[in-house]
Amino acid sequence: MKFEDFNQLVPKITNLKLPGEVSHYKMAPLLRKKELEALKFDEQNPRRAAVLSLFYPDYNGVTNFILILRKEYKGVHSNQVGFPGGKVELIDENLQATALRETEEEVGVDAKKVKVFKELSDVYIPPSNFLVTPFMGITHETPKFVLEEQEVEEILEIPVVDLLKDETVFNKNLTTSYARNIDVPAFKLNEYTVWGATAMMLSEVKEIIKSVY
Repeated sequence: MKFEDFNQLVPKITNLKLPGEVSHYKMAPLLRKKELEALKFDEQNPRRAAVLSLFYPDYNGVTNFILILRKEYKGVHSNQVGFPGGKVELIDENLQATALRETEEEVGVDAKKVKVFKELSDVYIPPSNFLVTPFMGITHETPKFVLEEQEVEEILEIPVVDLLKDETVFNKNLTTSYARNIDVPAFKLNEYTVWGATAMMLSEVKEIIKSVY
């Protein structure tokens, strides 16, 4: 998808009703679905976080978005693929500011050059007790990414058309921080397996784009 074509979709996306949980559950493991349906996350006093799905033109004028591979660390999201983003800090004016600040810190994209055009549905992550708000944003420049070496192992630049293909969705048997040998729906993007909360967020992004494309 050429960037000028994607840019023309942005006003339409801005005014769309969110698909929400219906899209999330398409990429949620059965165990997670049952857990989310039983939980009232507001009673868990979750920590707040925000992430950014950032769209931009590559050097050929093709629309890409980025994901990051996180470093290995002692935590439930170690070495997983996710969006740039992180937890709310006191300096953040709001959740959108959190997403922009964290993206600038993790991949070096100037927050002033990003236009956020859509706030997406919250996703609650039981293993880490985070309530995450995703945003969709766009920059008209081809970024010169600089990864934050303490937290980010690799930046994944992914053509939007790859996300929209049905064949990128598959099932994989995984052992996670909260369960062993479970089948999870996942995306295969740039040869990486993207599952869990990130896949749930990506599912909403995918449905939104496909509905106007």
